[in-house]
Amino acid sequence: MKKMTFLLVGLFTITTVFAQKAPIQFTKTTHSFGKIKQNVPATYVFTFKNVSDKPVVIENAVAECGCTTPEYPKGGIAKGASNKIKVTYNAQTMGVFSKKVTVKLNNVPDPVILTIGGEVITSSTAASTPKTGTKKKA
Repeated sequence: MKKMTFLLVGLFTITTVFAQKAPIQFTKTTHSFGKIKQNVPATYVFTFKNVSDKPVVIENAVAECGCTTPEYPKGGIAKGASNKIKVTYNAQTMGVFSKKVTVKLNNVPDPVILTIGGEVITSSTAASTPKTGTKKKA
């Protein structure tokens, strides 16, 4: 009986989670810069679309540290409209990094998490790193 109750509670929870749909849909929520030069800021633009039936307002977009700066649209985003959040990492500290930006939407309990990552290397290391021949998207 306990197993049946546990199974039903779990099924209800999963159904409720999947039934909730975020009002904005990002093209992607993570980006890797790969290797970037120290002290050369790196920027990525996350694009999204309002997929709800009413305007959406981004209350705030907050980075987990001062080394990352998000820029987001102020005011309402009309239904069906696309927009962007620009995230810049200052690249001062050497080594591998992963940083999160928490995007809080008006009247939506769960925030959207955007993640950037990569590795900051010295300029001399960057010069000796062979190119792969692939172009990175801005």
